[in-house]
Amino acid sequence: MLQEITPIPAASLPLTEFGAQLRLGSSYAEDDLQSATLEGFLRAAFAAIEGRIQKALMTRAFRLAVTQWSTAQGQGLSIGPVQKIDAVALVDMNGAETSVPMTQVWLDPDAGQLRPIGAALPTIPKAGRAVIVFQAGFGPNWSDVPADLRQAVLVLAAHFYEYRDDAGLSQGCMPFGVTALLERYRPMRLGALGARS
Repeated sequence: MLQEITPIPAASLPLTEFGAQLRLGSSYAEDDLQSATLEGFLRAAFAAIEGRIQKALMTRAFRLAVTQWSTAQGQGLSIGPVQKIDAVALVDMNGAETSVPMTQVWLDPDAGQLRPIGAALPTIPKAGRAVIVFQAGFGPNWSDVPADLRQAVLVLAAHFYEYRDDAGLSQGCMPFGVTALLERYRPMRLGALGARS
């Protein structure tokens, strides 16, 4: 289970750029209700895009809990790009937690995996779990996000805003322009024969 620990601060969201995308003029910034509405659409666009490409756009803390490792030699962290591992702990069935020293594990940033320094990751207690706290994202600021992904966020948030009363949006949608911008970031899965799936 992946959990966002620290959401993107409201002050870091591109509200001004989004307002310009919608051609709202400068007066909307004085309207708290409108700003809260725009923030909601921006956060929805961030979530939809991050879910599609499995990458955090702006750096923040995440918590991943697993009941067994992917393999003894590595555990994928579900979302990237991973910047650093903050903590690793083993939790038994009673909730007792044991910290794993960072001298026993390391971050493989290219693979986005937690790896052991020795032969294998530490054994997860029976009926317990391992908890990994880490930082992931392109950077802490909106300007750190690649330009095409920034454009995708603004276009998708504008789409959500323009069609906010359309019940069809509850089925989920991604405009073609946005999917085209995201295509090169989508995870590539290779089957047994090396074919993309």
